[in-house]
Amino acid sequence: MAREFRTVGVVGLGTMGAGIVEVFARKGLQVIAVEVDERAVAAGRQHLDTSTSRAVGRGKLSQDDADALLGRITTTTSLADLADADLVVEAVPESLELKAQILAELDKVCRPEVVLASNTSSLSVTELAVRTGRPGKVVGMHFFNPAPVQKLVEVVRTVVTEPDVIDDIKAFAATLDKVPVVIGDRAGFIANALLFGYLNHAAKMYAERYASREDLDAAMRYGCGYPMGPLALLDLIGLDTAYEILETMYAESRNLMHAPNPVFKQMITAGLLGRKSGRGFYTYEAPHSPKVVDDALTPSGTVAEDATVRDIARVGVVGTGTMASGIVQVFAAAGFDVVVRGRSESKVEGAIAGIRKSLDKAVVRGKLTEDERDVTLGRISGTTRLEDFSDVDLVVEAIAEELDVKRAVFAALDEICKPGAILATTTSSLPVVECAAATSRPGDVIGMHFFNPAPVMKLVEVVSPITTSPDVAATVLAICQRIGKVPVSCGDRAGFIVNALLFPYLNDAVRMLEAHYATADDIDAAMKTGCALPMGPFELLDVVGLDVSLAIERSLYREFRVSGFAPAPLLEHLVTAGRLGRKTGHGFRDYAAR
Repeated sequence: MAREFRTVGVVGLGTMGAGIVEVFARKGLQVIAVEVDERAVAAGRQHLDTSTSRAVGRGKLSQDDADALLGRITTTTSLADLADADLVVEAVPESLELKAQILAELDKVCRPEVVLASNTSSLSVTELAVRTGRPGKVVGMHFFNPAPVQKLVEVVRTVVTEPDVIDDIKAFAATLDKVPVVIGDRAGFIANALLFGYLNHAAKMYAERYASREDLDAAMRYGCGYPMGPLALLDLIGLDTAYEILETMYAESRNLMHAPNPVFKQMITAGLLGRKSGRGFYTYEAPHSPKVVDDALTPSGTVAEDATVRDIARVGVVGTGTMASGIVQVFAAAGFDVVVRGRSESKVEGAIAGIRKSLDKAVVRGKLTEDERDVTLGRISGTTRLEDFSDVDLVVEAIAEELDVKRAVFAALDEICKPGAILATTTSSLPVVECAAATSRPGDVIGMHFFNPAPVMKLVEVVSPITTSPDVAATVLAICQRIGKVPVSCGDRAGFIVNALLFPYLNDAVRMLEAHYATADDIDAAMKTGCALPMGPFELLDVVGLDVSLAIERSLYREFRVSGFAPAPLLEHLVTAGRLGRKTGHGFRDYAAR
């Protein structure tokens, strides 16, 4: 018979503990909250008062409901007061010894049938369970911060957890309007195991000065739709907390992707812990303030004030595919005269017809007038001859990702284009310097990696190989702003910023599935509800295409030779079997035929 949890205990009234108390009390449960002393109790009460007042102010809760909620909460400084609880959740700081001590004391106080849960985000639940006399009734119940808002709860079973305990806790979490996922006991569980490898990699990029903090964060926000950039998120989590989680994960996995980058230790030693200390990767108005203020590292603007910028009026685009057509539309809509070159008249006509269709949709949606559409189309001309690029100021190559073909195009453009014309490639994975080396003007060659669909996606990665002239980089950054894009600067190496951060995370998710640690549905749910990502990793892989994903992961592994970048065998097998994602109807999931 399923357990009923009517009275719930919570040990610890910090930010997380107070949030968990609120979750329980909102559902009409009686809650007994325990803290170490009266001062800590008062601080916990303040957390609860602030949170409920905010909910009332936003119309999420009536004042009467808020008063009733707070009335269901009893606070105490004695664990002995939890003797009548049906379930106790500990939410004390991430110290194995402290948590084990608390659970051992609860084991003596609580009735034998009572379930004890730990809210740990990284420690071994098994190790905590065996410190009690009821290891079969100890589980992980990992809420996410802020607990009243975040939907995910990771329910962690150990090798000795009784199956009915897991069933009852999962059902209980669902009654709290949470999304429970049941997983085994390993460092990081689902969300942190996938999230912190990505955050650690971003910190490494920053430490290596591959890209600025602003550009790293903007790349993931505008390129992937993430709610926060990785460095801003690390500041929110706390660099000391992130370091401890990574240390725990590395101790278990021995995966170098989990070994904390030295920059964490340096910043922690200097007292730069993130928002809570007022300084981390960014500087904040005050400790615990979310408001970022300028500091010595804050750029004065996208383009340096003393930078030389070339005049750009006429643009050429090589290619007639989806990406090329989108780029033509973006430049024409921003007021540039654009000539698009295709391999045949029919391809050129098809590309322009596609642009017209896209602009017609914008008119129907009220985002564009008919006159604006006609003016934009009037700026576009087509050709099948590269020779018609002789007078353009900027060429954007947007053809297939084949290096030999791109090099041949750049060699031809080098002969045709006037001196001072900038030659850009939209490659997402090939070395830009290879295109530059095919010309006699390597200083004029740069990467402009647009994201698909180009008219919608804001991000452009501006990729400068070691040969690119500073004025070329400055000009392209300025052009990106003129066409309404958010440019980020980075060096010429595999994956640039977005793919280099995104695809190792996706690969880790495939390895997690491959190890039968969790299902694709649970992993997707964990990352969407626990980390507020727009898509889960398997949803995204199926959309991108498993063959495309595999090619990117292979390029990352070839360049960096990091074992964690080696494509997961399961991904290789799915591609070999022709299960490429949505485009074939089968990938990690099966899709109905259209």
